[in-house]
Amino acid sequence: MSMYKHYSDGRRRFLKMSALFGTAALISPTMTRAEGGNADSPQNGGFAASWNRTLGKGSCALEASPLGFGVMGMSYNRSQSPSREQCIRLLHEAVERGVTLFDTAIIYGPLSNELLAGEALSPFKGKISVTTKFGHEVINGKGTGRQDSRPETIRRYCDESLRRLKVDAIELFYQHRFDPRVPVEDVAGTISELVKEGKVRRWGMCEVTPGTIRRAHAVHPLTAIQSEYHLMHRDVENNGVLDVCRELGIGFVPYSPLNRGFLGGCINEYTQFDPNNDNRQTLPRFTPEAIRANMRIVNILQQFGRTRGMTSSQVALGWLLQKAPYIVPIPGTTKLSHLEENLHALDFTCSPQEWAELENAVAAIPVTGARYNAEQQRQVGH
Repeated sequence: MSMYKHYSDGRRRFLKMSALFGTAALISPTMTRAEGGNADSPQNGGFAASWNRTLGKGSCALEASPLGFGVMGMSYNRSQSPSREQCIRLLHEAVERGVTLFDTAIIYGPLSNELLAGEALSPFKGKISVTTKFGHEVINGKGTGRQDSRPETIRRYCDESLRRLKVDAIELFYQHRFDPRVPVEDVAGTISELVKEGKVRRWGMCEVTPGTIRRAHAVHPLTAIQSEYHLMHRDVENNGVLDVCRELGIGFVPYSPLNRGFLGGCINEYTQFDPNNDNRQTLPRFTPEAIRANMRIVNILQQFGRTRGMTSSQVALGWLLQKAPYIVPIPGTTKLSHLEENLHALDFTCSPQEWAELENAVAAIPVTGARYNAEQQRQVGH
């Protein structure tokens, strides 16, 4: 059965079942693999994201679909964007297909991405989780390039995000980047107060070290850590971040799981990035020379997928998904076809030996170009 027919049939079943049983029961799936086999098979409604993963543990746990959705690229840093109506329609399609975790941030826009997420997703309150981030300083609607995680600023950003997202509480509030001027214990303590006040339900941190994670977690338990992680950037495997997440029961959310679209195979050395709305033009890994050199890695993913019926995007996402059950990647897109392609990554299984062979083949090719420029690199790994 083709992907298109699979989803067309599944969508018809979804609409029919929604009419019979109510949409909420289908949008908030609870089946796990351990409870009942492959929940996204056609006889179960064609839902690609129909079993949950758990980020965090205990009272800080958050149930989420195996793949989330990064909203950022719909309006920020990814060249031309579709109309607002088209973005909202696609976000609704993602919810319909079982996606329950949506990621945005104050700095995306700034502010406009949160507004988009609020308009599109607030009708699904109680059925999905919209996560956002504080930390980057925003003054008069513009980012300054500085960090500000002072307690009073976190509180102000929280109140403003609640209004933009049109929610009563932020499901998961990340510190976007570490602020060297504010002890992490003060940040965690402020979050703990916001949790007690009912404004925030859980919290997380982005691009931090194991030591910082431990210090923060000791004050108020973390639900998730968000860092870049994909076949071309595997630092969290070696720097202790994944190990401390496993040890402490913290979830892990890889951002840019397709290396900002590169692993999908649709970018080449002639790709033109919008000079006004695409940060890839500032990244060393996206110069024409680096793209040309790194295409060898995309070719390996394509070769791996060709004999298994997988695209390079599905290979990249499938590799991440099999790494650990507490990992929930958040690929973003502006196209329905790519949303469906990403969710179909859940349909495939490969043996540990096959994934190891893929890893070894990719690791044999040195990655050309740093992932960030010097200024952005200074903001990570604290």
